[in-house]
Amino acid sequence: MVFAAGLGTRLKPLTDTMPKALVPVGGKPLLEHVLEKLIKAGYDSIVVNVHHFPDQIIRFLDSRDWGAEILVSDEREALLETGGGVRHARGFLEGTGSFLIHNVDILSNLDLDWFRLMQWPGSFATLAVSERETQRYLLFDSNMRLVGWTNTATGEVRSPYGQIVPEHYRKYAFSGIHILSDGAFKVMENLPERFPIMDFYLEQCAQLRIYGVVPRNFRMVDVGKIQTLSEADSFLENFQI
Repeated sequence: MVFAAGLGTRLKPLTDTMPKALVPVGGKPLLEHVLEKLIKAGYDSIVVNVHHFPDQIIRFLDSRDWGAEILVSDEREALLETGGGVRHARGFLEGTGSFLIHNVDILSNLDLDWFRLMQWPGSFATLAVSERETQRYLLFDSNMRLVGWTNTATGEVRSPYGQIVPEHYRKYAFSGIHILSDGAFKVMENLPERFPIMDFYLEQCAQLRIYGVVPRNFRMVDVGKIQTLSEADSFLENFQI
């Protein structure tokens, strides 16, 4: 599943007239880069959620034969955030066993075949994480099981285990790429219509096995702001995504 429904407010004024998914980088829309990466890795059925300028994305998806089934999860009536977006696509994703989720604004050199093989046995979710410098980190125990989250700028800590000390755990930045069991839909049934997937992971990590995987030589760029567009162009010139 590709998360492509966001408003892209940090990419204004470009997103005043187009969805973030269609913002061009390296001569192609962001969505095209991600779809090509997924298809190259062997994914032959891909769900794309839409909300902001949804018809533009649908026209783009219909404009060619991708060599894979592209399904649209339509959220034009209400933006459901990432967790709600996954649940809204239940009809497409349930029955798959597990499925990969990829943010549309993430470009990386992650080997998706390798990542698929690196799922922990019996895991509920596997998150691609890295030592990238940021303010918000996921916290993992010595076995790389998720235990919480911290914002190093504010000192905020969130964990179902109570008042944990971030310094006692491994800190990694989330990449926006993860694999989720389709058993998640039953767990999500009583949640609000709109919720972030990371809130869901943090609430469930004490009961369910949610792990992090750190790829070697991992490089990525989050194309979330106007300032990162030139960085993204340079990234595409130097790395095979």
